[in-house]
Amino acid sequence: MGKYTEESKKLLEFVGGNDNINAVTHCVTRLRFVLNDPDKADVEKIEALKNVKGSFTQAGQFQVIIGNNVEEYYKDFVSVAGITGVSKDEVKSAAKKNQNLLQRGVATLAEIFAPLIPAIVVGGLILGLRNVIGSIAIAEGGSKTLIEVSTTWNGLYEFMWLIGEAIFHMLPVGICWSVCKKMKATEMLGIVLGLTLVSGQLLNAYSVAATSPADIPVWDFGFICVSKIGYQGQVIPAILAAFTLVYLERLFKRIIPRVVSMIFVPFFALTLSVIAAHFILGPIGWQLGTWISQLFYLGITGPAKVVFAAIFGFFYAPLVITGLHHMTNVIDLQLVASFGGTGLWPMIALSNIAQGSAVLTMIFVQRKNVEAQEVNIPACISCYLGVTEPAIFGVNLKYLFPLICSMIGSSIAAIISVATGVTATSIGVGGIPGILSIYPQYMLFFAIAMLVAIVVPLMLTTIVAKKKHVR
Repeated sequence: MGKYTEESKKLLEFVGGNDNINAVTHCVTRLRFVLNDPDKADVEKIEALKNVKGSFTQAGQFQVIIGNNVEEYYKDFVSVAGITGVSKDEVKSAAKKNQNLLQRGVATLAEIFAPLIPAIVVGGLILGLRNVIGSIAIAEGGSKTLIEVSTTWNGLYEFMWLIGEAIFHMLPVGICWSVCKKMKATEMLGIVLGLTLVSGQLLNAYSVAATSPADIPVWDFGFICVSKIGYQGQVIPAILAAFTLVYLERLFKRIIPRVVSMIFVPFFALTLSVIAAHFILGPIGWQLGTWISQLFYLGITGPAKVVFAAIFGFFYAPLVITGLHHMTNVIDLQLVASFGGTGLWPMIALSNIAQGSAVLTMIFVQRKNVEAQEVNIPACISCYLGVTEPAIFGVNLKYLFPLICSMIGSSIAAIISVATGVTATSIGVGGIPGILSIYPQYMLFFAIAMLVAIVVPLMLTTIVAKKKHVR
């Protein structure tokens, strides 16, 4: 009999029994269920179990927070339930039946970008380090940058761009690969498609604005001329092209005899998707991306920017709860591609910090509660490093008032950030390390906003916790 056998029996009963479980798996701290009828789950009884730290529903999955011992708990649960656990991908697939069309679209977008996040984080750090080395005057009494006084630092500065360029300029390659991986198409074809969008034969996307229309190179087919424009850093053209490849490959697999499918399916699918990408989808995607980035840029810099900042800063955490926050990756990357920076990412980093500060308060408030600290401490650390889900779902949403207090702090910090024009070079590490991604001339303003994102939630959460006698 396992350590959690008896509690697992109760949990099985409270989620509605074996017949109500479509699939179950676990992540680092949570059991993740897909329930046939989510209404059968008795949330109150589940959260009253000794080892359960909370629960929530997201992306069609009912998730039960256990903590660092979740793997052992999971083994005992599946043993008691007499069911076989499945992979996270299978759970996500099963969960889609509980999602509406918008939720499915957002989930697909999230699954496309999830494999790219590690590289994007690295890219953000690289740009941050180049910021420190090449843009901040910290040498010779604050009169020169490191690359101005040192050949070594200058060489490192230039070398690091090798990685930065590969991640951000060549982003369409990763997007096309990820779409094909997600949609179970031929991944290598996705990589080749992505490469055709960023080929050195094309005019670099970042040079288009400075090039007169008459000087843009073209392919001349006699009856039509097509601009040789690259899509470096562009997100929407890559997504459109990749999905075209996916569905063309599926189409040709159905209509081409299997005996010759190995030759003709990839040939027709790839060739037609590349043609579609450069003739139709690329220009359309570029225009869509431009419109989206201009809309958000207007929100960040326009006459109502303070109102926009207050709303975005306040509601970003609830966006995380719904899963809609994954859409901001596309917007941020498009802002960088269109304007050379993003004012959205700093607000997201500040929201991370505000959430973590509310949890930090709960660490002190519940310092004698050993069980609560098992969730509080790791949640606070991960939140300050940019991963907010453990803090939001494990602590702040559970008590609710820390969530509200952090949202208020985030909103005020966002107003300061936008009002002072804080801009990040790109997205990268969130939370406190996010300051490395900020252009040097805005770092002081961002530091002030960070201080507000720490102090306001700390003060508000402490006051409310005392009134509610939380221990």
